Amino acid sequence: MSPTTARVTSVDTYDIRFPTSRELDGSDAMNPDPDYSAAYVVLRTDAADAPEGHGFAFTIGRGNDVQVAAIEALRGQVLGRSVDALCADPASLYRDLTGDSQLRWLGPEKGVAHMAVGAVVNAVWDLAARRARKPLWRLLADAEPEWLVEQADFRYLTDVLTPGDALDLLRRGRKGADERRARLLERGYPAYTTSPGWLGYDDAKLTRLARRAVADGFTQIKLKVGADLDDDIRRCRTARAAVGPDIRLALDANQRWDVPEAIRWTTALAAFDPYWIEEPTSPDDILGHAAIRRAVAPVKVATGEHAQNRVVVKQLLQAGAIDVLQLDAARVGGVNENLAILLLAARFGVPVCPHAGGVGLCELVQHLAMFDYLAVSGTTDDRVIEYVDHLHEHFLDPVVVRDGHYTAPAAPGFSAALRPESIARYTYPGGTFWAADLAERTRKEQAV
Repeated sequence: MSPTTARVTSVDTYDIRFPTSRELDGSDAMNPDPDYSAAYVVLRTDAADAPEGHGFAFTIGRGNDVQVAAIEALRGQVLGRSVDALCADPASLYRDLTGDSQLRWLGPEKGVAHMAVGAVVNAVWDLAARRARKPLWRLLADAEPEWLVEQADFRYLTDVLTPGDALDLLRRGRKGADERRARLLERGYPAYTTSPGWLGYDDAKLTRLARRAVADGFTQIKLKVGADLDDDIRRCRTARAAVGPDIRLALDANQRWDVPEAIRWTTALAAFDPYWIEEPTSPDDILGHAAIRRAVAPVKVATGEHAQNRVVVKQLLQAGAIDVLQLDAARVGGVNENLAILLLAARFGVPVCPHAGGVGLCELVQHLAMFDYLAVSGTTDDRVIEYVDHLHEHFLDPVVVRDGHYTAPAAPGFSAALRPESIARYTYPGGTFWAADLAERTRKEQAV
């Protein structure tokens, strides 16, 4: 079949869940027992050169089936689409999905419905990069600025960022790109690690993992805080003793506090020289973040992983509410909306330090950060990508971190494809792991 007639032939979804709560991996003050999960989608085509595109939305267990159902609701708008047309203009599908008036009512452009759009749109970008035989970061960095502007979503943004503004940013961003690419390929992109800091870990495990992080070349670690102040003081003291005074120590409250409480708590932890306080209050409270930022300086305020769309990001920047923007690859409407978010951050001069962890978020966000370095911001100063060291083995193209830096991916695509054996084992509830787990729990209940 010729490429010009290739079509999307199926949209397959999977409810993938990993039992991370059993070791308290990912535990924090707001989410004490997460089972990291992916509402996973595969676009299958009859194209000979690249027959599949992979994407997902990240959740933490119960409700992943709801997210899968939201992705399935988009199937009718994707089946039968021309592969050539999709890959030449992913924004065409993005506009159709975000513009569906009946489905849009469920958002608009927020929550489960919008995350479903992001999963499908990211799968299209994975397909496009595979067909171009490039990793996504390279596909974006090689693209003409005019085409990138066509792909970004500027609706509701033009009071602060017009397509003309974006074009100027992208044209300036091309200067020195070849030298930066050489540095990226040689050195990689700076990372920080959250792996030592999960709230459920005891002090011995925190100390061991923090020291290992420093030995592995990380210059920043992050601790979860917010459940108990005395406990946080002890854990911060333990972490600072383990890493010394020269390693950055970031703190993450995962939306735990009201505004006055966030100010009091952060002030109490300031003695340990925290670099930033992350998600100190509701992710929707623009003015609350601005008040916290004024009160806790010089501690920086970071947020963005739960910013449900580019409009919330715009207002965080307009209000001077954050020092660090933590975009998420799977929370908003995929690459198209994240292009707009990266350009917004550049317009306001705010560094982007993407949220990662979870299932596959490290795999995705590395591409966006590397594109930002090569073609938008042109710098890695005060920029780091989050890294956690679990679940990468389930991906066909897992992240590689060396000496505290992400290695630039070389395989074509968005690094989103799960291993078939992991899909077979961890699909819920019928995968081999979950079926055996249910049988064991049933046996124990019957024995009691």
